[in-house]
Order: sequence, then C-alpha cells, then structure tokens
Amino acid sequence: MNRTPDISCASRPSSFSLSPHGFSRLSLRAVALLSLSAAAAATAGAAGAVEFPQTPSMFYGGLCGGSIRTWADTDSPGRAVFNIQAAPITGVGPGTYSMAPLCEVWTNVDWHNTTTGAAGRYAVNVVSGIYGSIQYSEFQETGSGHVEVTVSTANPLSIPQHGAFDVP
Repeated sequence: MNRTPDISCASRPSSFSLSPHGFSRLSLRAVALLSLSAAAAATAGAAGAVEFPQTPSMFYGGLCGGSIRTWADTDSPGRAVFNIQAAPITGVGPGTYSMAPLCEVWTNVDWHNTTTGAAGRYAVNVVSGIYGSIQYSEFQETGSGHVEVTVSTANPLSIPQHGAFDVP
C-alpha cells in the first residue's frame, strides 16, 4: 500500500499553516520583523555619515582603474572620521596573475571648516584589487561647523570630487 504523508494545513494551528512555498506564516513574520529591525539599525547607524561622490582614478602598479569611496562620520562633537575605500578595480598588472592585479594610488581628502577656518588633509596610499580595498579611517579635529571637502588622488588621470557636511 502506497501512503502519502498528510501535509494539509487542516491539522495544524492557523499560525503555523504552510504557504504554497512551504514557509510557515510564523517564519515569514519573523523574516519581515528581522528585515525591519536591520533596516532601522542601518538607518540609525548611518545618521551621522555623509558620503561624497566617488572619485574615478587610474592606479599605479599596472594598467588599473577604479573608483574611490569617501565618507565622513560625524557622531563626535568637533571632529569627524574620514573613511576611504576603493571599489573593485579593473585592469592588468605584472606577474603570474596579471588579470587580478593589485594596484595603488595616494588618495587625499582635503577639508576646510568654513565656520572656524580650520583646515587639514588626510592622505593614505590606497591598495586595491579585484575585490576592492580595506577601509582606511582617521579622526580629524575639524571643529564644529560646516566642512567642505575635496577628494583627489596623486594620479593626474583622476577627477577630483567635492562634498560638504556639518559637524556638531
């Protein structure tokens, strides 16, 4: 005798009934709640972050090009954390893995607080590959007020980008 297991929803409480795709209502509610919680946490964490336009640039160490992300976190009064991270690059380089090069370029974040007159520079040698780079970060004592930023690289084949943000 060939018996097929009963998978009907009639024998289960309604909160545990299976959807046509095999998910219970409870699991779908849990996924929805976790998604909303994650979105709220991401929004709360990014409240003090301001991202600037990406800086396109050629890199040294091969024939490489890519974009550099920069942003400022302003959660601390009177200072900002400048962050730099390269997106995945494309190009060719020397060595055995020439289609997966590691290239580098000096990146500068020049800032000027138009309220206080303070100015500074965060400069770092960004090393990137086919998966991008690590995140480089540094506190800068900007003072409170409106800060204007110029992001550039040491390679003449780049397009400097500008941004601004307010420090509490």
